Amino acid sequence: MIEQDTIRLLRECDAGIKMGVESIDEVLEYVGSEGLSEKLSKCKAEHEKLNGEVQKLLDKYHDEGKDPNPIAKGMSWMKTNVKLSLKASDHTIADLITDGCNMGVKSLNKYLNEYKAADEVSKDITKRLINLEEKLAIDIREYL
Repeated sequence: MIEQDTIRLLRECDAGIKMGVESIDEVLEYVGSEGLSEKLSKCKAEHEKLNGEVQKLLDKYHDEGKDPNPIAKGMSWMKTNVKLSLKASDHTIADLITDGCNMGVKSLNKYLNEYKAADEVSKDITKRLINLEEKLAIDIREYL
C-alpha cells in the first residue's frame, strides 16, 4: 500500500510539474515586465529541479510517471491563447498563472489527502510543490 500510494502521488506531482512548466512556457514570450519574467523563470527552474527529484524516485520504482490530463491541458491552452490574443498584458498573464497555481494547489492537496500511505519523501516533495505554487501566486499579485 505504501509503495502504491507513493507511486500514485509521485505521478500526480510529475503531471502537475509538467503542466506548470508548460503553462509558464506558453506565456513567457508575452511578458512585458522584466520583474514578472524573472519571477516566472525562477519558478519554472524550481519546478524543473523538483521534477528531477520526482523522476529519480519514479525511476527507483520503475515507473514512467504521468503526463498532464490531455483535456485539462487542451482547455488550459485554449484559455491561455484566447485571453492572450484578446489582450496580451502582464495583468492577463498574472491572472492566468494565478488560476493555474490555485488549481494546482487544490489538486495536489487532494492527492496528498487521497494517498495518505505514501512515504514521507514523496509527501515532502508534494508539499514543496504546493508551496512553490502558493508562493508564485503571491509573488505575482502585483501584476493583477
